[in-house]
Amino acid sequence: MKNTALTSTHEALGAKMVPFAGFNMPVQYEGVTAEHETVRNSVGVFDVSHMGEFLIEGEHALDLIQKVSSNDASKLTIGKAQYSCLPNDNGGIVDDLIIYKVKEQTYLLVVNASNIEKDWNWIKSKNDVGAEMRDLSDDYSLLAIQGPKAVEAMQSLTSHDLSSIAFYNFIVGDFAGIENVIISATGYTGSGGFEIYCKNSEVKQVWDKVFEAGKDFGIKPIGLAARDTLRLEMGYCLYGNDIDDTTSPIEAGLGWVTKFTKKFTNSEALEAEKLRGPERKLVAFELDERGIPRHGYDIVDGNGKTIGVVTSGTMSPSMNKGIGLGYVPTILSEVGSKINIQIRKNAIPATVVKLPFYKK
Repeated sequence: MKNTALTSTHEALGAKMVPFAGFNMPVQYEGVTAEHETVRNSVGVFDVSHMGEFLIEGEHALDLIQKVSSNDASKLTIGKAQYSCLPNDNGGIVDDLIIYKVKEQTYLLVVNASNIEKDWNWIKSKNDVGAEMRDLSDDYSLLAIQGPKAVEAMQSLTSHDLSSIAFYNFIVGDFAGIENVIISATGYTGSGGFEIYCKNSEVKQVWDKVFEAGKDFGIKPIGLAARDTLRLEMGYCLYGNDIDDTTSPIEAGLGWVTKFTKKFTNSEALEAEKLRGPERKLVAFELDERGIPRHGYDIVDGNGKTIGVVTSGTMSPSMNKGIGLGYVPTILSEVGSKINIQIRKNAIPATVVKLPFYKK
């Protein structure tokens, strides 16, 4: 098991620690619902230092990124980030990721913790253009400071105007007494805030100063369990649940980051799939009755026949109802469609809804 630079800090705070993607990670501190509400209403801090960071540099950096990613990274300017995915050769997804343009010919790729080695090997196998690649994953930490009060609570820690950093934009500057920190207006919660990238040797200072600055705003540490309920209320995909090596970006609703203005891995097959329409689609649903849908539960029709599977599900803390994502035949993917979720012996009726579940 790997530890982050803050593992002992989490343990001292009484966090419940669990193995996650090969790391010893805090799953919760005071409880999922309380932590969830902290992020929705004020400000909370996640240690997500288990995520992977790759630096792609040189005159052929963009060529490699364009080849392996589905979105059009040529649209990026310095200080902008882009959500994308890495298609495989068989119609599925190697991983989803965020691409940052740090300088001309320098890009930072942030990938999922469970896929660091897989992604590195995949991108390396496609690098016949001579782009320079560096894996920084073991050297860098990542804090997600999320919530509607994040800007106000953190402004005293930097000379930069945090309110001026637009969504999916970032700056490299001073933060919490450290220089050359990436302050990125990204996150996985739908409640605003920032992600802070710094070196492992700097993150304890950053953590301490963040909590000091946020004291009057009710800041709290938040675990991975609340991160999951927060992202699910927004309908954000989780790799390994909602997308994987067998799901195409088209059927997963990621057509918006799949741009056929360029050639990339398996682009011709994916474009053909988009034109003819996928056989199944990832949908969002709300239960019409009490119940909690869970990953792996069957989705059934009115006759009890299995027609799909729940990929993510929970009891929404914000809405107090069962919500989930799952794959169903395209004919049942329209908003308002009726499906049933098999929860033990009962087929609980559900309705396909438009994302996000949580609306501010």
